[in-house]
Formats: sequence, C-alpha cells, structure tokens
Amino acid sequence: MTNKIKKVVVLGGGTAGWMSASLIKKLMGKSVDVELVESENIASVGVGEATIPPIRLFNSVLGINEAEFLRETNATIKLGIKFENWKNTEESYFHTFGAAGKSLPFCHFHHYLKRAQDAGLKDNLWDYDLNYLCATQGKFAQIKSKDPIIDIPYAFHFDAGLYAQFLRKFSEKIGVKRIEGMVENVEQCQKTGNVKSLVLKNGEVIKGDLFIDCSGFRGLLIQQTLNTGYEDWGHWLPCDRAVAVPSKRFAETVPYTRSIAHAGGWQWRIPLQHRNGNGLVYSSKHYSDEQAKALLLANIESEPLAEPRVIKFTTGRRRKQWHKNVIAIGLSSGFLEPLESTSIHLIQSAIVRLIHMFPQKGISTAQVDEYNRQSRVEYEQIRDFIILHYHVNQRDDSQLWRDLREMDIPESLAEKIKLFKETGKIFREQNDLFNEGSWLQVMLGQGIEPEDYHPLANDMPLEQLNSMLAKIKAIKHEPLTKLPSHDEYLTNFCRL
Repeated sequence: MTNKIKKVVVLGGGTAGWMSASLIKKLMGKSVDVELVESENIASVGVGEATIPPIRLFNSVLGINEAEFLRETNATIKLGIKFENWKNTEESYFHTFGAAGKSLPFCHFHHYLKRAQDAGLKDNLWDYDLNYLCATQGKFAQIKSKDPIIDIPYAFHFDAGLYAQFLRKFSEKIGVKRIEGMVENVEQCQKTGNVKSLVLKNGEVIKGDLFIDCSGFRGLLIQQTLNTGYEDWGHWLPCDRAVAVPSKRFAETVPYTRSIAHAGGWQWRIPLQHRNGNGLVYSSKHYSDEQAKALLLANIESEPLAEPRVIKFTTGRRRKQWHKNVIAIGLSSGFLEPLESTSIHLIQSAIVRLIHMFPQKGISTAQVDEYNRQSRVEYEQIRDFIILHYHVNQRDDSQLWRDLREMDIPESLAEKIKLFKETGKIFREQNDLFNEGSWLQVMLGQGIEPEDYHPLANDMPLEQLNSMLAKIKAIKHEPLTKLPSHDEYLTNFCRL
C-alpha cells in the first residue's frame, strides 16, 4: 500500500488528458486535487473524430448541454458506419447502433427472420433497423417513445481538438489547475520506483501521488520511465500507418461514418459541420507513404484544406496499463486502429475504470491487478471484433486481403465465428463493448451465412411469423416521414 491519494497529476492534454482531468475532478474533486501538465507546442495526433454511444453518458455525467457541445465542437450525429468494399469490391453494408427488429424472450430477432428467409422472404436484416433507415435517408431526431422498438441510439462525429478545448474550459471552471510546460526529468522514489514528481524545463517541480500518463505514443511515464513493455498485434492487424487530411464539407451532411476498403488498407470519411475528416489506414508493406497520400487525395471528393500528414503506429497494448502509481490512458496505453471508432471510448472506459477502483487509503496490488485484467480483456475483445472485418473477406484483388483471409486468428474469435456459422447463435462475452447486434451485422455483412436458427423460431405458424415481421417492419418505417433531415436537425437543435 502507498500513501493516501491527495493529488492526481495528468501528463498531457488533448482529448485523453482533458477527459481524464474533467471526470476525476467532477466526481472526486472534494477528496483530490487535479493538475494537468501540457505544452501548447506539442500537437495531439487526433486521428479519431468518430465516437460510439457511451460518449453521451460521459458528457451527461459532466453535465454538458448537448446543443452547446454540438456547437462548440462542430459536431454531427453518427448513427453507424457504412463499410464499403470490405466483403468484396462490389458490396457494402452498415454496422449501426440500432437493434434490428424486436427480439422475443429467449430468442433473438434474426432467428425468426432466418426462418422466414428460408421460406422465401426477400427482406434482409437492415430492412428492420431504424438507424439504417435514417442513415440511408439522411434523417435524424431524438425520438421519445415508450416503445423501445422506436429508438435511435446515436453518437457523434466531432473535431477532437475542439473537444479538448471545450473540456479544458469546463475543467478549469470546476477547479482543474493547468500548468504549461514540457517535462525535462521524471523523479522516482528510490525505494519503490513510484513517480514522485515531474521536473519541467523551466525548473518547476510538479509533485503528485497518482500520475495519469496521457503523453501519447511515447508513453513518457508508463514506458520511458517504468518500462512496462508492449504487446504487438501486428501479425493480426498489419496496418501500421495512417495518413490524414481535412477537406471541405459537402453540401449534405450524412449521419454516418464511411469506411472504404482499398487494396492495401482502408479509408475513413467523417462529416463535421465545418469540414470533412479524411484518412487512410494502411500497411507500409503494401503502400509507400507517398502512394498512400496520393490514394487518399484522389478519393476525398472535396478540396483538401491542409497537407496530408503521416502517423506511424504499432497496433497492440501496454502489458501493464497501471504500474506502480502511473496509469496510462489514451495512446500511451495502446492503439487499435479507428475502424470501429473505439479510440475515444477506450479513453472513457479507462477513466471510468479508474474511478471505480480509485484507491482511498493507497494503491494496493489487488486493485492494480484487477484494473490491468479488465483493461487486457477489453482490448482483446475489441481486437477480435476488428480482426473479424479483415479476416472474413472474399477479396482477391491484393495479397493483403488474401493473407488476412488465410491467417490464424485468436481462438476466442474462431470459436465465435464457428458457432454463428453452424447455429446462428451469438453470445456476448461479459462486458464486451459490442453487443450481439453488432457482431451479427458485421458477420452477415462480411458474408457469413448461418446454417441454422434457434428452434423457438419454429413455434409460431409461418403465416403468423410473416404477419409479425410485417408489423415490426411497418413500425420501424413509420417515423421516417416525420423526421427532419440531419442538417435541419443540427441547424434547429444547435440554436437552443
């Protein structure tokens, strides 16, 4: 056990630093002081501008007004992701935040749909998904309904730099102390190895009891000081570069992210109120940096607003994300490419995990071990979900896709694919970020057709089953005529 935690020092600003500082101060400000050390001279990587629905809970806990947030960060609504050319070079599909259809006790909706399809029904899963219907028609509004079948779960696209600035203003208002400076030396306790203080270049010494490392890929505290090591997952996820460039916004703002697969990687397109965010994640074995830049610029479809910049990374995770009195959050803790918009969520979940396990009388080994166990499981579950997109493909246009299809995959993922293919069943692992509906959409979208369905789907006569499906489909389609366009919603809501 260490001494009682009275002061938390966050090293690094950006999204990770200010999310960490704001939530800790908001929830624990009566018992701990929070200081954040950053330098305006260090630019954040900022590759991720798309989020998933839990970000709304994070903002809500802070007490942030959503209309103000949308205005200040130039945010738009995200209903899901459109995956183009992932299964093959001709087809696309959506992974939305919505739930298709309506499940009955003990049997998920897709089993009933599978039985009806086997009997001749031509509908697909997305015909029953309100998020998909809204996304493809460019519509959105918050729907308040007592019937859970009428629900539109959503997240945001936002400017990560503006979000960090927004949280900085919020954090300083509630008492976070910001210190400008660059770290020149890290002082450790000779007996325990714990970090005692940060020595800045101007000579100022910043002491603390608990340090949060948000210093990005370099991991100044967790790696350069404590040398925790890194688990490299490049053999499963071989993309190791990204090139990013902003461009002019389109006249119409779609409420979804686009993910477009290419021969040597994939391209993202994220619509914001003031511009588009664009990038290409790629394998340096298949594209040179110059080839990647040229490919991205040829496919952004609007005028670039800056020079493309290349970001190098190694997919994987720190072997220990909490070691001694240092917790790594953000890029210092690991990196999973932003295919499913998990980068900002991993920041959020790490902070929430720390809040749950925050030491009262001092850091205990049991707390640290459990934090690291949960972090490892979370990273591995997201890793498997991302590998699924790559591994299950029918592309034959490049060596990258052939290698990905033929590679050995984690046993945990192989078992999940086998179970779904043979039985149509999907079981969510405990605390898995992605629910059954997410796994279902990607498996079907990538071309896995289940050979069977749950026997409970046979319990109702086929005529009754088709009637039930028709009613659910009508309920899902009914709100569309009343919803405004995405841009109309943003214009009207942001005025509030």
